[in-house]
Amino acid sequence: MRSSPHALVPDYTALLEELRKVRRAGLVRLRQLELPALTSVGTACRTGHAAAPRGIGWGIEQALRTAVARLGGGTLQEAAEFALGLAQGTRDWPASDRRRRAAQVYGVSPERFRKHHEPMVLGQIADQLVQLTAAEATGHAPLIASSPARLAPSHRHLRMRVSGRAVIVTVHVHSVDLLRDIDVVVAPTNTYFALPAPYKSSVSAALRRAGARRDPAGGIAEDHLQAELTQWVARHGGPGRPADAGTVAVTTAGALGHQGIRRIYHAAVAVPRPGTNEYEVQPADVTRAMARVFALLSHESGRHDPPLRSLCLPLLGAGRGGLEPAASFTAVWAAVEAEWARGAEWEVHFVVRNPDRADLLQRMLGELGAVR
Repeated sequence: MRSSPHALVPDYTALLEELRKVRRAGLVRLRQLELPALTSVGTACRTGHAAAPRGIGWGIEQALRTAVARLGGGTLQEAAEFALGLAQGTRDWPASDRRRRAAQVYGVSPERFRKHHEPMVLGQIADQLVQLTAAEATGHAPLIASSPARLAPSHRHLRMRVSGRAVIVTVHVHSVDLLRDIDVVVAPTNTYFALPAPYKSSVSAALRRAGARRDPAGGIAEDHLQAELTQWVARHGGPGRPADAGTVAVTTAGALGHQGIRRIYHAAVAVPRPGTNEYEVQPADVTRAMARVFALLSHESGRHDPPLRSLCLPLLGAGRGGLEPAASFTAVWAAVEAEWARGAEWEVHFVVRNPDRADLLQRMLGELGAVR
């Protein structure tokens, strides 16, 4: 028997103040905080999942994850994930590092983010928590709609047999800018090699942000990737003229070099549709771009010490390009499989942010011969 709905719904102002505490302390210190409003939300979460762990900290964290997931993606959700330490690999980051990373999502200094963006982000999370708890109280929907199993690991290592050879494919389930110690990251781009604005939420925008050198206030001092791409375009045809779909441009990794990333291969797979803000991506162009990626990797590998041997691939064209994720993977895999079939020793990784897409990759790789 449910209690009065009004008795179960926490106060917005109280939630907002407690979210500020969580932002400062981080998820790893949830048990040390006095959080009566969030505790009431977490209790509702726990009682809705009998098979789940019973700790109140677990309930609070699941409620936060669900509320943030309801923000609808884009810069708002990405900044919220970093601010609270919900992004993969950030739960134990200091509060200052999480705020700095969230500020980078909007392309502003940490101080400006603190004053102008952070109150908005936390307020949106508080709104979602109120709505979720109200729905639970009235019985219209469960507080946590997703299963605890949806908390997927950030790395999935799949052993496969391809053309009679044993290989391992690693699927990273986190933002592309959290990658470390991978020689080459492939970034989708358009045929004009014009990178999206740094505050956008795409793979290329995240790499542009992370590859930039910043001044002490957090502003971009050197936009390494865009500057190098502009130089590449000037050498290979000139500004304002599109390259052929499937063309690949190479830049350094800029500031990502501190994370062990050595090269960025920009694959032009998105063809702008005249008179619109839309793009068209053909699977054949994705496969063509991937073949050129491997040709460039083979050409460049021995020129570096140590040689280049690992690369990480997003699902090219599956963002604003509109290509279905399964179609993107199939087009990418055609080139990967051809390389392994000819005896290449490349170490292949995939990166996706959404666990559902990681599940899709795991299923498709399983059908292709993954044994774990």
